[in-house]
Amino acid sequence: MKNLFPFFILTALLFTSCKSKTASLDSGDANALAAAIKNMQPGGNATTEGGWTMTANIDGKKWKASSIMSPERAGRILGENNGESISLPYYDKRNFLALMKRKLGGNHSLAEMRLNDDVVLWTAKSGEMEITKVDDKWAEGTFSFIASGFETEKTKEVKDGFFRISIAEK
Repeated sequence: MKNLFPFFILTALLFTSCKSKTASLDSGDANALAAAIKNMQPGGNATTEGGWTMTANIDGKKWKASSIMSPERAGRILGENNGESISLPYYDKRNFLALMKRKLGGNHSLAEMRLNDDVVLWTAKSGEMEITKVDDKWAEGTFSFIASGFETEKTKEVKDGFFRISIAEK
């Protein structure tokens, strides 16, 4: 039933926004429709204050995920916003919680980033991820890394990274 909820929202939006057969959506309806469609994508969880969250500073610019894919489904902590993404290691719940602090990059755990720029993929060459808080429903942590670009000498610095993901049993 939970998976059908976004469908009901989408249907209600379509019926209530139609003024005639040729009616168009205004910007508020279009934004709500886009959000409903995004929430219907498998594994995508809309970010909220106090809920699913991922933020970071990338070369001094604030970045915030608009959705996070369920780590149990993706095998990663994957935050996305408008085609940009940050991907951190997860594996499975037990192993994730057992390693409270881990190194990123080099011969350690893989962290990746895709940005709306001319570089296809940014990969952490050094950094760290730490789980800072865990309860029966949520895990929180911090991350930072220096990423190098695919087929380029360019680098990006990711600082003040924060994530909150659900670890509640489904």
